[in-house]
Amino acid sequence: MQKAGVRAIVDSRSIAVVGIVEVVGHIPRIWRQFRKLVRAAAAEKPDLAVLTDSPDFHLRLARQLKKRGIPVVYLIAPQAWAWRQGRVRILKETVDRLLCIFPFEEEFFASRGVPTSYLGHPLARIVQPSMPRAEFFQKIGFNPDRRLIVLLPGSRHGEVERHMPALLEAVRLVRERQDVDFLLALPPGFGAERASFWEPARAASIQVKEGLAWDGLAYAHLALAASGTVTIEAALLGTPLVTFYRVNALSWLLGRRLVSAPFLSMVNLVAGRRIAPELIQDEMTGERIAAEAIRLLEDEAARSEMRAGLARVAALLASRDDPMETAAGWIEKVLK
Repeated sequence: MQKAGVRAIVDSRSIAVVGIVEVVGHIPRIWRQFRKLVRAAAAEKPDLAVLTDSPDFHLRLARQLKKRGIPVVYLIAPQAWAWRQGRVRILKETVDRLLCIFPFEEEFFASRGVPTSYLGHPLARIVQPSMPRAEFFQKIGFNPDRRLIVLLPGSRHGEVERHMPALLEAVRLVRERQDVDFLLALPPGFGAERASFWEPARAASIQVKEGLAWDGLAYAHLALAASGTVTIEAALLGTPLVTFYRVNALSWLLGRRLVSAPFLSMVNLVAGRRIAPELIQDEMTGERIAAEAIRLLEDEAARSEMRAGLARVAALLASRDDPMETAAGWIEKVLK
């Protein structure tokens, strides 16, 4: 966004925290950033605010913006259909247009009085490998004739730290039964300041690369992926996967009671059925991940069935028009 000409007042990475308990220690810093944005809005009086995701932060900000007469377009709907439906009332009171990226969201929010439009999923048009298969395997130093499993433990440091011990155990167990290579794919610039953190992965002969997630998904036999956007990327690239997620134990106890969705992985929610295995919280162990991985590696019919389900998810997320062009059109309408 900064390369596109956006002047940053607050860096969103400074407020990226997941979990009810995990956020507590970061509240003073997040609150300072919140007040900084509110002061900037009051001083500069923007013609429009486009708030993207991060509902705990942005729904509070939307209230402050609305008080100051600033129209609000909200891009990527909060998951109020899954939990904390009280957010729907806040959206109805503060948002001039809600732009959603999953097909089932438009009816949910519109039927509850929120002005909502479905865009299609932006990733459906852009997710693709950045290089040919032969070049990719040469870059990571693996034999293209061997099977590859890509590890995607998350996009936040806290997620990776919680997930890596179980993943390392899963790698050890899978290798006892299967002759495969492993790639740990991380976001660009993710691990430079924590090089020592990746030593256990490298010691286990896991190749660690940044910025190759889409290539890794495109050319891998199987993905072991944290529940989140990466499961949608796997669906768009047709890669069979095992999903998992873990938070602080107290966060899980507090939050699980509020969740009404039948699944926690987005790929399963879009499909309306369980396509990929979900190993959440206590079920997320090295043994369970390895068992699901081995089952899929050994069962071609199961992999084919999963790929067919992923293809249906990809079709549901596709749209006739470019989602971001559609979003820009709605922003222009609200401005006028």
